[in-house]
Amino acid sequence: MHRSPNGSSASPADGAATGIDSARFRSVLSRFATGVVAITGIDADAGRPTGLAANSFTSVSLNPPLVAFCVAHTSTTWPRLRSAPRLCVNILGEGQLEVCRKLAAKGGDKFAGIGWSTSPSGGPVIDGALAWIECSVEDEHVAGDHMIVVARVHHLDKLHDGEPLLFYNGGYGRFDG
Repeated sequence: MHRSPNGSSASPADGAATGIDSARFRSVLSRFATGVVAITGIDADAGRPTGLAANSFTSVSLNPPLVAFCVAHTSTTWPRLRSAPRLCVNILGEGQLEVCRKLAAKGGDKFAGIGWSTSPSGGPVIDGALAWIECSVEDEHVAGDHMIVVARVHHLDKLHDGEPLLFYNGGYGRFDG
C-alpha cells in the first residue's frame, strides 16, 4: 500500500479500477508539453546504430548524475539498445521532426539518411542535435505498460543553440515565446 497525496490508502494496482479511460487519460496528459529526445546506441548484433524517439525524459540526480526515460514494453528497438555498453540521449531541435519520425517507426534501418558522429565511448550523436548525454543503464523499473530506465551519465555536451522539438497535444512543434 502507498498513501496518496490526499491521504487515502491505495494499492498500486488500483489505477486500473479507477475507471479512467485510456483515451481520456492520453488526451488530458497531452496538455503537458515535453521535449523530444532520441535514445541511440550501437546494436551489438548488427554493429550498426539504432535508436528510438521518446518524450518521457528527465534529469533524476546531480550526484551521482542520473537521467531517466520511459520505453514501451512493445518496443522492438529497446532490447537491442539496452545491450549497448553506452547509450546517447540526443536532445532534438525543432528542425529534426524527420529524425524523430524515422526513429519512432517500426522496423527497417532507422538511421538511413541520418548523419551522426560518435560520443567519447562510441555512441551515436545525431547531427543537428542541440545536446547529447552519454550514459549507461543503471536500473530499470516496470511501470504499467512501460519500463522506466534510469541511466548514469558519463559524458555530455551542448552542441547547438536553438529551439527544442516539442511534443504537445498529440503533435510536434516549437516554442513561440
